[in-house]
Amino acid sequence: MSQPTPWRRTLVTLTATAATLTGLDLPATAATAHGPQCDAHPITINGGNAFPESVATDDNYVYTGSIDDGAVYRGRLGATSLDPFLPGGQDGRTQVTGVKTTGNRLLLAGAFTGRFFVYNTAGTLVATYTVSDTGEKTLVNDAAVTSNGDVYITDSLRAVVYRIPAAEVHAPATGAQRTLQVAYRLPDYVAGQSNGNGIVATPDGKSLILGYWYSGALYRLTLATGAVSRIDAPALPSADGIVLRGHTLYIARSTTNEIDTVRLSDDDTRAAVLGRRTYPGADTTTGIAVTGDRLLVTNSQMDTYLYGAPLTSPVFTLESLPLS
Repeated sequence: MSQPTPWRRTLVTLTATAATLTGLDLPATAATAHGPQCDAHPITINGGNAFPESVATDDNYVYTGSIDDGAVYRGRLGATSLDPFLPGGQDGRTQVTGVKTTGNRLLLAGAFTGRFFVYNTAGTLVATYTVSDTGEKTLVNDAAVTSNGDVYITDSLRAVVYRIPAAEVHAPATGAQRTLQVAYRLPDYVAGQSNGNGIVATPDGKSLILGYWYSGALYRLTLATGAVSRIDAPALPSADGIVLRGHTLYIARSTTNEIDTVRLSDDDTRAAVLGRRTYPGADTTTGIAVTGDRLLVTNSQMDTYLYGAPLTSPVFTLESLPLS
């Protein structure tokens, strides 16, 4: 594999920092449950450079995207493999991190390219968004959809959350070129580190829950006021993909290859770690989704990709696990 490009070198630094942080002890309240899952099975991604950073589902399909070349893969729910859907490089989409769906729309974060893409699920480009060129580094990382259809997006290298209004998300598929608009500013960013990463909307549509990859902190952002408060919870360094069901967060922690089950209080001000698990073959678990009674987790092989070492496995996979 060729030498890392500048954005790969940035990720190498971030990964090494997180590896140090994961040696920190969590409070005794954080229960652990390592070990094989009796009902776990892989889902093969039919692509030689998949490096799947995120995963999402709709009523029909499972989707993932490649941070290496921006290709998007999909397969029917319950299928054992995903096939190419959108070619890498199409529409200027050369990297994909966060993947989300809403209605008949597919949302794709463009990572270090500073781009964000909205497609319909037939594969037609609705619009491309680009961050403002302020001279700052950018990592457009993940997205959440609120109950009114607005989309909120994290930038791990800028202390902001972007917003795309629902009306634009569901506008006709014209391939429009737009600028990502900053909706909120975030606290506690550490320059040069990966900060805001995973993001989810609360069921009432009033708040966002964000995870910080570097510090492992969880934050609640109140949409009506823009107020951001840290949730009283154990630190979870390398918290990456997040999914919320009711008051339960499922958090993929990339450098520890773990999935944490975290219970939020009714007012989203406190959280406790209920359980922690891994599975045979876990390989840099960066993305997570829920479908029915299953968790889907990405085996991104991101550490292999960043350092240029031989692949852990020539076959890229997601893992399907029981929800509990």
